[in-house]
This record gives sequence, structure tokens and C-alpha cells, in this order.
Amino acid sequence: MRTFELEVRAVTAETPLIRAFELAAPDGAALPGFSAGAHLKIAVPGLAEPRCYSLIELAPDAAAFDRPTRYRLGVRIEDASRGGSRFMHALKAGDRVTVTGPKNDFPLHAPASGEAPVVLLAGGIGITPVASMAAALKAAGRPFVLHYSGRSRDQLAFVDELAALAGDALVLHADDDPMTRLEVGALLDSVKPTRGEAPHLYVCGPKGMIDATIDGAKARGWPAGHVHFELFATAAPVAGDQPFELELRQSGRILTVPADKTIVEVMEAAGCDPMFDCKRGECGVCTATVLEGVPDHRDYFLTDSEKAAGKLIQICISRAKSARLVLDL
Repeated sequence: MRTFELEVRAVTAETPLIRAFELAAPDGAALPGFSAGAHLKIAVPGLAEPRCYSLIELAPDAAAFDRPTRYRLGVRIEDASRGGSRFMHALKAGDRVTVTGPKNDFPLHAPASGEAPVVLLAGGIGITPVASMAAALKAAGRPFVLHYSGRSRDQLAFVDELAALAGDALVLHADDDPMTRLEVGALLDSVKPTRGEAPHLYVCGPKGMIDATIDGAKARGWPAGHVHFELFATAAPVAGDQPFELELRQSGRILTVPADKTIVEVMEAAGCDPMFDCKRGECGVCTATVLEGVPDHRDYFLTDSEKAAGKLIQICISRAKSARLVLDL
């Protein structure tokens, strides 16, 4: 991935909480191509780690992905922002930002011609990668249906552009409207298999929506490989979390993991160099072997059988149910 500087060409308010940013090379040069689901890492002054924001593309044109002349981002201001969304919402035309990417951890696997329509499901700002998938599918002539949900109709961004892109394939949902409120179970029940096989489903949005979709699809017998998702949230404390002792067997170090810190965070603070990437329990890069103790699995990477065995853990997000955890690190 490249790291380079981009200029903010335009900022538009899409909703009271979401702004769209158009970024381009200062000299107008072509930008690296990307695929639907990709994101940029934005350097934020004062923060050690960059913030990731999905690229949104609503033109059903392969050239918009392969040979872009500008990037577009959608960013929601967060009440609990640690600085990323506040920094982004303070940008104005003419400002410059340092970016790395594009990178895609949420790739689209377009179905073969004649298969069931791809089901796209977005909640809130999760529309950004999902909208790009709709555009890519439209450009490829692949069928899809796009469900987009928010707390209220005025919190749904890019609606006019989405309607122009998707037409009747766009279904809007608002939590405050009983007639359109999203019911994940009912949505999954409405999806009909093709030749006995469930379609591919892509979901991005709040953790509760993603969990309900994964659990609902599993209960209905959907293959795990047909449900694709991306979380925007990293690990967060859960009520009842307790500190625990962590032993790194290879180095012999003993650390304490507080209730409000992850294993990765504690290891980094202690000068260790743990392997990790997404910090959301999705990618599997941080997998470690458990030698003693009982993991508290909170990831989306390990299978049910692997979690039940208790021999592996994703150290970026999972914790310990036992007072002590020994890892082969």
C-alpha cells in the first residue's frame, strides 16, 4: 500500500451526522485503483494509529474503480469519538490529508450469471462499502437487492444517488417507522435459495445488526461462507469484564490485562510486538495458542468448534473467563 497526500476538494453534509469528502491528488494525477469494499487509512494528528474509512463509489462504471481521479468518503461524527471523526468533520476544501491504501478487507465476490441476487444490507454509515458493492454489481450486470436501515429516514445518507443507482432494488428502513423498520429474521426468511443454495449476503453496520444477521443465517442453515461482513467498531469493554493475569510462556512475562484494555493493547504497552491487523476479531492475524485458562471468545474468525475447544484465541478482542490465561507467545 502507498502512503501519499491528498487534497480535500469538496465537503458536503449528507445528513445532520454524516459528511461526504471528495479527495484528489493535489496535481490532479490519477489515483490507485480500488475494489468495492476497500478503505483508506487517514492519518489523524495526535493519534498513534490512523483511522480507516470506506471508499464510496456510486457510479456503475468499472473505470470509476480501476482508474479513479478522486476518492469519496462518508464519515459519521461519533459522540464517543477518540478524535478521528472530529478531525474529519473539521476538514474543509483545500485542506490536505495523509492517506495509506487503498486496502480491501471486505471484498465482493460477484456471483456467476444466473445465480440468485446478492443481498446487500447496510446500517447507518455502513452504507459506504455496501453502496460501492451495489455500483460494482450494477456495472457487472449482476442482480442484487440493497436494504439500507437507519434510526430515522433523515439519517439515511446518499439516498437520491442510491435510488438512481439501484431503482426498485433499493429498500429503505427506518427504526422509527413501524411500516419500514428492519426485521432481520423476516428479511432472511424472504430470501429464496436458488437451486437449493442460499445467496451471498454482505452486511456492514452496527454490531447488533451484524450479530443478528450472522445468527439468523446460521439458524436457517446458510453456509458460513455465504455471509460476509465488516465491523466498524473495535473492541469495547462489556459490563462485568474483570482484569486477568496473562502469562506469555515463550518470553516468561507476566502481565495484567485490565477490564478496559485488550491483550494486544497491554502487550504493546509492555514493549511487546504482537501480530495484529483489524483489531475487530475478523481477520485472524492475531490468533494465539492457549496453553492454560479459559478464553472469552468475542471474535468473528474462529469456528464454533474452535471456540468450544478453547485452544485458540484472537488477542485483539477476546479476553479470559478464568483469572489467569497462558498463551504460547
